[in-house]
This record gives sequence, structure tokens and C-alpha cells, in this order.
Amino acid sequence: MNLELDGMHALVCGASEGIGRATATELASLGANVTVLARREAALREVAATLDTSRGQRHGFLAVDAGDTNGLRTSVAALTRAWPVHILVNNSGGPPGGRAIDADIAAFVDAYTKHLIANQTLAQALVPGMREAGYGRIVNIISTSVYEPIPNLGVSNTTRGAVASWAKTLSRELAAGGITVNNVLPGFTETGRIDAIVADRSAKEGKTPEQVRAGMLASVPAGRFAKPSETAALIAFLCGPSAAYITGQSIAVDGGRMQSI
Repeated sequence: MNLELDGMHALVCGASEGIGRATATELASLGANVTVLARREAALREVAATLDTSRGQRHGFLAVDAGDTNGLRTSVAALTRAWPVHILVNNSGGPPGGRAIDADIAAFVDAYTKHLIANQTLAQALVPGMREAGYGRIVNIISTSVYEPIPNLGVSNTTRGAVASWAKTLSRELAAGGITVNNVLPGFTETGRIDAIVADRSAKEGKTPEQVRAGMLASVPAGRFAKPSETAALIAFLCGPSAAYITGQSIAVDGGRMQSI
């Protein structure tokens, strides 16, 4: 199996922590040059400095807010002029919790901008270089809510579903050029996002965080939450040469929690 990414350049979004950071680490370990993107420059500098350089890789960062569409477009255009990108990992923090019916319109607009519109902006900037190289991988980190909506995450459920449909459409449009588009659907994972969900449920349900976590774990056959590195391993595989015939798929990493087929 060929998992090597020597000579490839990956842009990993939301890479300052959690699954994004774990993905950047995994791709670098396979030989990729990695540019990490998020809002916090100091955190990105620290991440870039820790990435593997044993194969002569060079790594960099872009400090930009995914919600700033013009800034995102400008920053990535400058990057690709100097350094074409072969791998795009779309990843952004999830919207706040709450029921869909209670959400302000602004919450939907904000979520769509940071997820769907940001992904489209990046794809339009990077796909020409992927086509020229004859090699492209786009992986979107979204959620199991694509298949089974999660209670009290109304804006997130809606937005994630839109991204999945966008990705499926894009996969069919780009396949002939050697570009794949897939979605990875993390289940409960030990990240800051899970801490926020636990705190929100704790406040709304009048339970302790420990009780909330225990209830969540009861729904996971594996009996534990995932480590970010376990999700990153699937992402890295989908970015490699051996995954060339896998496209348009949404693959869960959830410890068996989803009951749908």
C-alpha cells in the first residue's frame, strides 16, 4: 500500500488544535509539506515548528479567519502562486448548540460562511493547481450528523448536511482530473469541541459534566471517545495514492455509534 506523500503540499485548515492538528502531524510524517491554517498565528507557529522535517519537508502557516471570505481568498491565492497545493483538508469549528427552530438567521449565515462558503473559496483557488498536477485530494472533516442529526445541534446539522451534498456534487465534477473529494465524519472525539458540547448539555439538562459524558459513552459500542490521531489516520489515507479510486464518500470514525447502515 502506497501512503507516501513526498513532494506533496497539503493545506490543513483548523490546524491549531484537535483533529486538524493531528492531521497536519500525520501528513507531515508521511512526507508531505504542510501549511497549517487557522486564526491564531502564535498557535500556528507552534504547530508548524513541531511537524516532521526528516525528509526535507518545509512547513508554513496562514493566519486567517475562515469567516473572512475575501481574506481567505487573497491569502490562499498568494500561497498557491508560490507553492501549488495538492491536498486540501477542510476543517472548521462547529457552530454553537441549540435547536434549529430557535436559531437566529445570522447563526445560519455565519455557519454557512465558515464552512460551505469557505470550502468553496478554497476549492476554487486550489483545484486549478491540482488539475495541472494530475493529483488532488479534498477531504472535509464534518460530522456523523450527515447521516443521523444530533439533538440540539440544529445549525450544525443543517450546515454539515449542506457541505456533504456540496462534496458529493464536486466529487463527480472533478473525478476525471485525478481529484478525489471525500468526507470524514468524526464521532465523539477528545477535543475542545466535545468539551463545549458536554458543557452545553450539562447546563441545559441539569446534569454534571461527568453524567453527560457517561450518557454519551453509553451510546458508543467501543466504550470510549476517539483520539484525534485515530481520525487523522483515515484522513491521511484518503489523501494518499492508494485512495485514488475512493471519491464522493462520507466515512464515519465513531466507534460504532451510528445505527444506520
